[in-house]
Amino acid sequence: MAKKTAQTKKNLKAADVLGKDDLIVIGGAGGFIAGALAKYFHEQGFRRIRAIDKKPLPQWYQITPGVESLCMDLSEKQCAIEACKGAKEVYNLAADMGGMGFIERFRVECLRSVLINTHMIEAAYCAGAERYFFSSSACAYNVELQKDPHVRALKESDAYPAMAERGYGWEKLISEMFCQEYWAERGMKTAIARFHNVYGPFGTWDGGREKAPAAICRKVIEAKDSGRHEITIWGSGRQTRSFMYIDDCVNGIDIIMHCKDLIAVPINLGSNELIAVNDLVSYAEQIGGIKLKRRYDMDAPQGVAGRNSDNTFIKQVLRWEPDTPFKKGLKKTYDWIERQYYDRKAGKRTVS
Repeated sequence: MAKKTAQTKKNLKAADVLGKDDLIVIGGAGGFIAGALAKYFHEQGFRRIRAIDKKPLPQWYQITPGVESLCMDLSEKQCAIEACKGAKEVYNLAADMGGMGFIERFRVECLRSVLINTHMIEAAYCAGAERYFFSSSACAYNVELQKDPHVRALKESDAYPAMAERGYGWEKLISEMFCQEYWAERGMKTAIARFHNVYGPFGTWDGGREKAPAAICRKVIEAKDSGRHEITIWGSGRQTRSFMYIDDCVNGIDIIMHCKDLIAVPINLGSNELIAVNDLVSYAEQIGGIKLKRRYDMDAPQGVAGRNSDNTFIKQVLRWEPDTPFKKGLKKTYDWIERQYYDRKAGKRTVS
């Protein structure tokens, strides 16, 4: 009987522990994941959500009506203080980042994101926030373990001995330590999720910061529209990744944030469905109903050879894991990007 009770134990969420008028602060809300998180909490019935991003409001990926949306640079100390005033919970997803092309070319900008987390976690603590969430990344893992496309899935302990991805990965690792020490020394509840390649509608799909699923979808759509039936793939196409659909991501953030067994404990938040880039291209071609000639650019940024999420720990603690099949999520993503592409071609304003 005890075993059956444990198996049916309910994961707590914000709706279980907060009042509808408690203030939720979300950093980076002009971006993809945090914008979706603001919408998610608004749909849960929360009436006081403060969404913040340094981008001007017209450049936000999505703005949810009824959410307080502010343009502020959270790498500035005073902005972080203003942002966190009165907050019950703070979700910091603000960072200067993008896909592999951006991460490899702009390491200084990625490293400077440490200013956001140092100011935000201190501001949250001084404001008396009960919980603080930090969006870490699988880029924090030891790159020596990711040299084979058939890589074994990465478990949480694989971040040490430390050899994170240059720039972006090291910033994430040191910011994780801040979260752990604010709990150990100051008693503020923190949550740390290591994201594995989040994708879906309302994400970056053009301009240099997009990640592989969006970039491939856009390239297939462009090829189909232009009549030039070819596609350039960065690297050999044998690189592998796992990709997590946005709905799984925001749900996972909520659950991880409110789990008493995950305070200041880094945890993977990602799918364990390993996908090769060549297969990603094939799936996008199937959706688009086209077959393209493939050209491989071996001089383009490629990142590690392989990376996958070991979900043993999250299943053990939460009895849950991201489970949206990649083909299903990619179809929704492709359809959204296709609408954006043709809207832009028609001169309409779109998410970039």
